[in-house]
Amino acid sequence: MANIELNEAVLGRVQGLLGVEFKDQSLLTRAFVHRSFVNEVDLDDADSNERLEFLGDAALGLVVAEILYRRYPDRSEGDLTSARASIVSLNGLADIGLSLGLGEFIQLGRGEDLSGGRSRESVVGRAFEALLGAIYLDQGLEAVRQALIPIVEPQLERNEWKGSVKDHKSQLQEQLQAERGVTPVYELVSEQGPDHAKTFAISVVAGDAVLASGEGSSKQRAEQAAARAALATLPQLKG
Repeated sequence: MANIELNEAVLGRVQGLLGVEFKDQSLLTRAFVHRSFVNEVDLDDADSNERLEFLGDAALGLVVAEILYRRYPDRSEGDLTSARASIVSLNGLADIGLSLGLGEFIQLGRGEDLSGGRSRESVVGRAFEALLGAIYLDQGLEAVRQALIPIVEPQLERNEWKGSVKDHKSQLQEQLQAERGVTPVYELVSEQGPDHAKTFAISVVAGDAVLASGEGSSKQRAEQAAARAALATLPQLKG
């Protein structure tokens, strides 16, 4: 793997955001290397943050599952699964990453940067997953847990099994059926990228109207992102 560097000031700011001081700062640096940057400067595929993203996704799912299990001892497996899906969805992770300002630190190719990659859900959400993967490799699962608790707990306090704890597709379907008597339909708009790192774009349609679109690393994630965007517009569409 190539030696990729971020300056010390940037590394210090990133570590301060999550209260984690890395032993191996090369892991932290790699968490912010987007594949578009790798392609542009002729690095190896393994130099991007995608391997760390893969690991971070697994660590995230386990830690969130444990938090939910301990916090809600009387809830069913189905309830716990629904809550976890909401928190670990790509758009949910992007919200976290954007609130932390992670987009500022991502190393992007020029084209991706100019096209708004620093605020794109798929880019920022995956960078957050990669950051968790880097924390796991550097300090273990307990460090990931300590980084996530102050992020996840407030979300649960706000929602308490309402709103976003239910997946966005279910919320949208219930609202559209109640208000308009229609069921949303999801249509594939495009898919881009290599097989191991595809990005899907999905639009959600109600009747003859396209309500919104979303993107994600799978069709399911893209559908959730589209539903979430549609829910944000529904109050404006009433009447």
